[in-house]
Amino acid sequence: MNIFAKAAQLEQSNIPFAFANIIETKGSSPRHSGTMLIEEGGQIHGTIGGGMIERYVIEQAVEAIKENKPRVVTGRMTRNGPDAMGMDCGGAMTLSIDVYGTRPRLFLIGAGHVNRAIAQVATHLGFDITVADAYEASLAEQHFPEGTHRVLGNNMLTAIQSLDINENSYVIIATNHQDQDAINAIAQQPTAYTGLMASRKKVQTLFQGLRELGTSQQQIQHIHSPIGFDIGAETPEEIAISVMAEVLNVKNGASGFKLKDHVGDFNRKLVLIRGAGDIATGVAARLHNSGFKVVMTDIEHPTMIRCSVSFGQCLYGDPVTVEGIQAVKVDSFDKACRELEKGNIPVFVDETGKLTDTIKPDFLVDAILAKKNLGTHKAMAPVTIALGPGFHAGKDCHAAIETNRGHQLGRVIYDGPCQPNSGIPGSILGYTDQRVIRAPQAGTFVAKVVLGDIVEEGQEIASIDDTVVYATLSGKVRGLLNSGLQVHEGFKIGDIDPRGTSVDHCSISDKARAVAGGVLEAMLSLSHQQ
Repeated sequence: MNIFAKAAQLEQSNIPFAFANIIETKGSSPRHSGTMLIEEGGQIHGTIGGGMIERYVIEQAVEAIKENKPRVVTGRMTRNGPDAMGMDCGGAMTLSIDVYGTRPRLFLIGAGHVNRAIAQVATHLGFDITVADAYEASLAEQHFPEGTHRVLGNNMLTAIQSLDINENSYVIIATNHQDQDAINAIAQQPTAYTGLMASRKKVQTLFQGLRELGTSQQQIQHIHSPIGFDIGAETPEEIAISVMAEVLNVKNGASGFKLKDHVGDFNRKLVLIRGAGDIATGVAARLHNSGFKVVMTDIEHPTMIRCSVSFGQCLYGDPVTVEGIQAVKVDSFDKACRELEKGNIPVFVDETGKLTDTIKPDFLVDAILAKKNLGTHKAMAPVTIALGPGFHAGKDCHAAIETNRGHQLGRVIYDGPCQPNSGIPGSILGYTDQRVIRAPQAGTFVAKVVLGDIVEEGQEIASIDDTVVYATLSGKVRGLLNSGLQVHEGFKIGDIDPRGTSVDHCSISDKARAVAGGVLEAMLSLSHQQ
């Protein structure tokens, strides 16, 4: 029997095997082309040339079969160096190993009308089907697709005991009068899926029988019953569609939502945040953790200094993670949707706010913190919220959030402005202006230290063109501008925290969390009023 006939035989029997194919050779190799079939026990059909490299490929193929994953392997016919096979030929060989014969196994307990219909559907979905029953007439060949394994037992229990059910098996129980015996036997076995065809009332009786046998609640919860999705199914064929939809839902790890509803839910929870600095990031994290889908925007080269806790840092290249949440730079709404589905926060470059016309968010939060309104207005979203001075709640936004430190920090304002900008940084250990480092002149900023460094007063920390910038006090570098940015005189370029090592510069600040709480309160409150 040649290897392809053998492969067809194994495939028909759903017995795993692998094909190893030579895809590249260099130098002196035993063969320059060839295919070998490897069974899960290591038996081979055909050859790739023999010797140490063939033994290595067999070992790799057996591992690939166990993992059910293809792989590419390379062997060098040398005694030393990478991929050495302990040989003197001097050549090299690269092979692909592909795995076959691993169709998911579906066990149908009961050979009645419903399981017959399920078998017809499942065969087109690539399942290897076994049906078991105690009535020979029910197992007649004409009732099932070609290739179905039919198992007859003296009773349902003996039929089930002869099945090779394991943790990768899918099991559906649909019998006439032997449900309790069947579920008692199956519930004790680990499966990928166990479904029981029964009415809600009957399920309660069957599950009570399981409890009396000592079946754990965890084992009972693993059973899908009543079985299938609610699509109003009545005929065996309709029920088969309902049941196999649930099986595929489990097999593929999908949500089970209607795609239309999923899109609607996406739109209802979409928040657009203008700005991606440290305060905006605190807001984004709070909303993300509360179940909202968050999209952020900023200028092409953001000038935030708290870079370690700013999602806007991803606009400089690599994704950024803050408190376990990843932000990724995107340039299209399709890419943004894919990142949202992954649980990430997409960040766009959008300096004018035009993105709102494209994505139509349900909520918009202006977190630019420019101390003035840069174009945000109430019509940009059903609920528009702005942070800090420069906004008048009730006029250009539905709510404003106080950002000035003190008793009012995080307060929601629905009518009127926030407190005016004091121009004085918040006090830490009595330091205010001293802890903020500003550019002594215009030019190109270059950092000489990194975030988290402990510095001493008078230490060189940066330069602007040829001018050195020194630390104004001792402490931890908590904020620092990205190198290469153009700054003007007086521009904020850094922040030193006098508390030193006790400060966590990689966690969202208390101020950002307070402001984020105000945003969430405003969103929930205004949503209920709509």
